[in-house]
Amino acid sequence: MIRVLLFAELEEQVGRRELELHKDEMSVGAIRDWVKAQHPDLTGIEKAMAAVNEDYAEESTLVHHDDIIAFIPPVSGG
Repeated sequence: MIRVLLFAELEEQVGRRELELHKDEMSVGAIRDWVKAQHPDLTGIEKAMAAVNEDYAEESTLVHHDDIIAFIPPVSGG
C-alpha cells in the first residue's frame, strides 16, 4: 500500500488527510492522476508540490509499496 497525504485546501476538499493506494509501484504523475480520478471536483492538485518520503519528487519519480507521498499546495501569506 502507498499512503497518499493531502495538505491544506486539498485535505479540506477531499475531507480526509490520508488516502490509501493499493499498488506496488506508481509514478508521482500517475498517483496525481489517480487522486484526480477519485475526486473529480478536486482543484489545485496540479499545482501542488509532491514529496516522497519527505523528499521533493519529480512527476517521473517512482513510489513503491510502503512509501508515503504528500501533495503540498503552494503557500501564500505574509
